[in-house]
Amino acid sequence: MRLLIMGPQGVGKGTQAALLAEHFNIPTISTGDIFRYNIKNKTELGLEAMSYTDKGELVPDSLTNKIVKDRLAKEDCKNGWILDGYPRNAAQVTALDEMLADLDTPLDHVVALEAARDVLLERMKKRAAEQGRADDTPEAIAKRLETYEKETAPLLDIYEARGLLVVVNGVGDIDEISGRIISHLE
Repeated sequence: MRLLIMGPQGVGKGTQAALLAEHFNIPTISTGDIFRYNIKNKTELGLEAMSYTDKGELVPDSLTNKIVKDRLAKEDCKNGWILDGYPRNAAQVTALDEMLADLDTPLDHVVALEAARDVLLERMKKRAAEQGRADDTPEAIAKRLETYEKETAPLLDIYEARGLLVVVNGVGDIDEISGRIISHLE
């Protein structure tokens, strides 16, 4: 199964992606995790990414597309994967379409998690306190939510038109949410 998991920051994409990956026995590919790892380890990629994320900006498409393409070509992705945090704009949708065509691996579903803005803000505030994520400052959070609404949310229409979109309420018990997603996919 090849899935995208989409939704605004703080909606629980990473949590649900991990549970779905375990359920379907496929890897989760999180562009955010890849970038955070590289930032933490001060790699060349990390330093470049940090110059954007510290300001609440998204990492440029060229960098993100390269990481995704390289990762999807790995052996553990042959039987499927879950992409978390990608695509985030129309150009990335086009890039992903090209990657999947090159790999001869069609996309099966796009799961869109939804939650009210106040719920998202509370979750990210809690996450910042618990995990100490540098990119969870109030300013960066506000900017990322604004960017999501402007650039990423419209992508859901593309996937809906393709018949791939599954919209799921992202509020509630973690296992309940997973159950809702799985019931739509199986």
